[in-house]
Amino acid sequence: MKVAVLGAGAIGAYVGAALHRAGADVHLIARGPHLAAMRQHGVQVLSPRGDFTARAHVTDDPAEVGPADFVFLGLKANSYAACGPLIEPLMHDTTAVVAAQNGIPWWYFHRHGGPYDCHRVESVDPDGAVSAVIAPERAVGCVVYAATELAGPGVVRHLEGTRFSIGEPDRSVSARCTAFSEAMRAGGLKCPIEPDLRNDVWLKLLGNISFNPISALARATMRQMCLHGGTRKVIEIMMTETLAVARALGCEVGVSIERRLAGAERVGDHRTSTLQDLERGKPLELDVLLAAVVELAEITGVEVPTLRTVHAISDLLALRTAA
Repeated sequence: MKVAVLGAGAIGAYVGAALHRAGADVHLIARGPHLAAMRQHGVQVLSPRGDFTARAHVTDDPAEVGPADFVFLGLKANSYAACGPLIEPLMHDTTAVVAAQNGIPWWYFHRHGGPYDCHRVESVDPDGAVSAVIAPERAVGCVVYAATELAGPGVVRHLEGTRFSIGEPDRSVSARCTAFSEAMRAGGLKCPIEPDLRNDVWLKLLGNISFNPISALARATMRQMCLHGGTRKVIEIMMTETLAVARALGCEVGVSIERRLAGAERVGDHRTSTLQDLERGKPLELDVLLAAVVELAEITGVEVPTLRTVHAISDLLALRTAA
């Protein structure tokens, strides 16, 4: 199995290292000091489950890699529409793209069935720009429950979790999902094939849609947001509105809001990825997290006043950050 990891940051390099350890033909595509360090020393993984080093092929040129069986996409979702020149050399007729993104994916209504089948979510796939680069037929959905960070160039610190849930948009258990799951499990990761991955999408989104924008607006950690009474209440309301949209689309999360908040509080003084991006002056990945759900509320007729308010304020923050 040949796997190209496009965007071999903390998550991408961690997955690539695990797959390489399992014997897959892995190619990591990265840039800058991280690329140079991985070329020289391999990917160094520091983990409570045991440290290891993987010396996979590393490059900044996808043409050097050529077509792969799987492309594991570790880029931010707001980079998908512009990644055509990077991903095209990695494709053959049956290449599958495993997209490890937060929020509502561009393939969400592909083979969904029902009244919204093939509906395009404009805030996620504006004018079809993402679908033009990555056809929904290629998509294997992936919801990441692992937490990693770059401790330094070429060094991935695995903090917790090893679960990467995957699934087909049409809810089938396909041969390509089975092959990828087996390779991930051989590398020491959990990779269940979920018949309806959309439930997992909403479970992960329940936290991201609330904690991520609020953390950026308040410059606050997970613990700080949970312990501040007023902020905690706002987050509860945002989660309640999000669950209402999910139910309108036929999805059930299966986790209570109190349990989700308790889990977030246990994380402690962790800074969300959106807060980290804000501090580094990077674009904020809020469209797939917040704008998309406001858009889905429109088509389903669900009232989401708090989501709309937080979206309006955080969207201004995102525009000012990008300026």
